[in-house]
Parts: sequence; structure tokens; C-alpha cells
Amino acid sequence: MQSHERFRSISPLDHRYYLANSELFERLADYLSEDAAVRQCVRVEAALLEELVVLLLPDDPALTEYRAAIAALPESVTPEAVYAEEETTHHNIRAIVNVIQRHVPTPIAHLVHLGATSVDILDTAAAVRYRDLCRRELLPLLIQVERTLIAITRREVNTVAIGRTHGRHAVPITVGFAMAEYVTRLGESIAKIEQTCEELRGKLSGAVGSYNATSLLHRSPEELERRVLARFGLRAGEHATQIVHPEPLLRLLLEFNIAFGVIANLADDLRHLQRSEIDEVREHFSAGQVGSSTMPHKRNPWNAEHVKSLWKAFAPRAMTWFMDQISEHQRDLSNSASGRFVADYLAGFAAAVERMRRILDRIHFDHDRIAVNLAEGARQVIAEPLYILLAAGGVADAHEIIRQATLESEKSGEQLIDIVRRNETVWDTVTGTYRTLTGGDAEQLLANPKEYTGRAAARAGIVCDTYDQRVTQIADRLG
Repeated sequence: MQSHERFRSISPLDHRYYLANSELFERLADYLSEDAAVRQCVRVEAALLEELVVLLLPDDPALTEYRAAIAALPESVTPEAVYAEEETTHHNIRAIVNVIQRHVPTPIAHLVHLGATSVDILDTAAAVRYRDLCRRELLPLLIQVERTLIAITRREVNTVAIGRTHGRHAVPITVGFAMAEYVTRLGESIAKIEQTCEELRGKLSGAVGSYNATSLLHRSPEELERRVLARFGLRAGEHATQIVHPEPLLRLLLEFNIAFGVIANLADDLRHLQRSEIDEVREHFSAGQVGSSTMPHKRNPWNAEHVKSLWKAFAPRAMTWFMDQISEHQRDLSNSASGRFVADYLAGFAAAVERMRRILDRIHFDHDRIAVNLAEGARQVIAEPLYILLAAGGVADAHEIIRQATLESEKSGEQLIDIVRRNETVWDTVTGTYRTLTGGDAEQLLANPKEYTGRAAARAGIVCDTYDQRVTQIADRLG
């Protein structure tokens, strides 16, 4: 498509998101475009044809010639020719068959598509395309994001920050610990995606799935199916109707949607950390970039917002995938239109992951601002260690005692530690318990919230080591 024609296209994927991700989308087109869909169907037809030629014409002196013609089919049969033929047939696979027959020697033309039904070709071709897309593009892209997350986590593993729950100050953590959440969640999704993409299945079992037609051609139609599918590294399911069971593809798409949700959640966290009143994180802002058409000072978290917006546009499509589980008897066509939009979903998902990759590559954590927010939260966050130490010292109503002290602190503006220190019984219990349990000085802990991070840094380090190893293993398997 010429660049000026892109603005005549209807889908934003074909203009706005293509232009923002042209190199990525050109690679995705090798798997998701109509050209890719037609050519992969031709490859499946060619594999079946070659097996039938070898099976039925093993002694034909022109066998080498036949096989050479078959090998050339994926390049010689064009989507344009197929679509032109479909104007007559009004049937996509029959159109492919008719065009293939014109490109092979006459003595084998009658063997094209013999024994197969349309969905044998369509479902097998789709399984190959989605699996290869997963292996060659989507998993490597996700692994890039995961490795960047690991690098950020390691870099910020000891950067103490205020933790937040319900949007309110909680207790101190480290920035690395916060990022380790996403290392874990995305890492788990990557492993599941790799597993489920390998579980996609093909079929060559005919009109209702019971090998009626191929039983006439081969004494073991299951063996013929196995040989054809093996050419693509696929296996058949334990059972099929006219269609491959929908669950393997459904599970893969759901795993993509889970990863999409993780990416969107990360985007939302990063977006909120850029709020003026928090201001701990900044997206990269290029020299000529504009944040507002009227407010020149604006530096908006627009990339993170776009990731979340893409998730909002595409994640609900999971409902359609569940609806496509339902097919009447051995098959109906109620997924004919809806199934075509799987390609759109995968392109939208890839665009969101790529945008997150760019965000993380150039994100900035403002350590000074993080320290300011930590200091602001420190006035109250010591309530938890005060309560824990008081309760551990045997005071049953410790929580209420400290809660009342926090209310007094909020009302008077006095430091919580000073209010608690005035109650000698409480203070002696807190300091004595801490000394007994740790051998340390409670005053030092309570005066410096950076000391109260538990195992945040250690846990983040463990997570990084674990998932660094796991994604390396996955990357090695992908080659």
C-alpha cells in the first residue's frame, strides 16, 4: 500500500499504528496479512498434494517434475489470482484449488485437495501462522520487555520509595520491588504463551472429522494426516469434527490477553507515578514533542495512556473468542467473520508491547522526588512497626492504641513517633521488644523509614535471577 493510500484505509491499524510501528507491522504481515493467509493455505495444499502424488503415483517417471512444480506453488499462486477466482466460486478454498490446478502438470491436477475439506486447510494453515508468529515475533518482543524490566529492577533494587495501596501511602518498599511485580507477572505469561503456542493443532480428517474421504485413499488415513502435519511441525488433536477444536487457539489468545493486561497494568502504574502530585517517573519527551495544543508546559504520560487505551480496545474481544467455542454439530460458519479479527487483535497487542518497550527503554526515575514523597509518608508509615512491636510485646489492644495515636498526629500535626514516645509504657514495650527480637535500636528504625523495607530488595533480586534464567531458556529454545 502506498503511503498516501494508507489514509484511505478504515482501520487505525492500517494508518496510525502502522506508521508508528512500520518495521514491526511489516514483519507481522508475514503472518497476519491476507497474503500470508492465502500463501500458507497454498503450502498446506502443496504438502497434501505431494503426499498424494508419492502415495498414488510412486512409479511415475515424471515424479521429480511433479514435485518441483509443487514446491513452486507458494510463490506462483498469488492472492490476487485467488481473489479473482473467488469472484466466480464464491468459495475461498475452492478458488485456491482452482488456481493451484492451473500451476501444476495436468497428470496431477486431479489430486489437488483430494480427500480434504476446506477447514482442514484453513485451520492447519492458521495454526502454523499463529505458532510461527508467536515464536518469531511476539515472544521475542515480550522477552525484550521482560529483560528491560529485569534491568530496571536490578538498577533500582535499593531505591527506597513509599509504597501505596488504594492510592494512599502504605509502608516503604523499593522501586526495584515495585518493578519486580511485573517481572514476575509478565515472566509467567511468557512461559504460558510459549507452552500454549506449541499446543496448536492441525487436521486432515475430512468433512466431519472421521476420515471418510481419506480412508478411500490410504489404508491408514491417520498416517497420511500425520505425514502432512509433520511437514509443519504440527500434530493432530485427539479428536476433530470438520474443524480443529477451538480450545487450543482460545487458550493461546487468552494467554496473550493476560500478558496484555499485565502490560496495561504496568502502563497504568507508570502513568499515575507521573501525576504532578507524585512526579516520581517521567516518560522520555523528545525535543519537538508537544504535550498540549494550548498549554505549552504540559509533558503528558501519553505513551502509557496509549498502551492502556489499546488494551481497552482489544481485551474485550476475549468475549468473542469464547463465543467462537460454539459450533453447531460438526461445524457451522458462525465464526467465519469473527475469526478474521484475530489478526487485528494480535497486531494491536504487538503495538502495545512495542510501545511499552520504548517507554521502558527511556524511562526516568526521579530519585529526589521519590525521597521527598518517602519523607512525607514517613510521618505515618511507622504506625505498622509500632503496632507490630507493641502487639509482639503482649499488648492485646496494640492496634487501637497506635490508631488513636495516628489520629492525634493527623489532628495536631505532631510527629507520630513523638506522640508514642510520650507514653512511657508503650515506648518501653516497643523498644524492649525490638531489642529482644533483633538486638537492634528501635529508635534508629523508627526515625528512618528507609530501614523499614523488610525483604523488598532481596525479593526483587531473587525474582530477577529467577526470570532472567527462565527467559534465557525460552529464548534459547526459540533460537
